[in-house]
Amino acid sequence: MKVLLALDGSELSMRALEETVERARAAGDSLTVAVYEGPQAVDLDDVARRARDRLDAAGLDGDVRRIDTDPGSELVALAEDGYDRLVMGGGTISPMGKIRIGDVIEFVLVNAQTTVTLVR
Repeated sequence: MKVLLALDGSELSMRALEETVERARAAGDSLTVAVYEGPQAVDLDDVARRARDRLDAAGLDGDVRRIDTDPGSELVALAEDGYDRLVMGGGTISPMGKIRIGDVIEFVLVNAQTTVTLVR
């Protein structure tokens, strides 16, 4: 399976990195990490380096890409370029028990033709 992981450096996306790397290693999946700027201010070069270090530590030969334009549109376009699954970390639970998601995740969920997995 060819998997694309969207990574914005948030705690939930870093958790998604850990889970996705382990799954890819165990299943023999091909993994590409797309780093983009989310709602939290983070150093994208640092996020990309951490992703590369994690892939290397797991023995995966995955690609790490940086998305500098509209992340929702770019993730959807990239996912439709031959990926079987797009994985994103995010979402919180409201006091009423409903999931809250950010703008990028919402755009991807509504527009992607590729299967999307949300890691919370």
